[in-house]
Amino acid sequence: MNKDGKKVRAHLLISGRVQGVAFRYYTIDMAQSLGIKGWVRNCWDGNVEIVMEGEEEKVEQLINWCYRGPGSAI
Repeated sequence: MNKDGKKVRAHLLISGRVQGVAFRYYTIDMAQSLGIKGWVRNCWDGNVEIVMEGEEEKVEQLINWCYRGPGSAI
């Protein structure tokens, strides 16, 4: 993991039980707490799409959080 503050961008497509469980709102809160910019939206197929940009270490933290998600997501 590079800790020199290098900026990176990631594009994620999250599937599972991610709509109707406040996944987007929890993701936005987590991103803001990490200083990450970007957007989150529901897709027509039930997935959630995320584009994020920030320091590499912080983006990796948010990606890892997205694998787990909030307790209401499966």
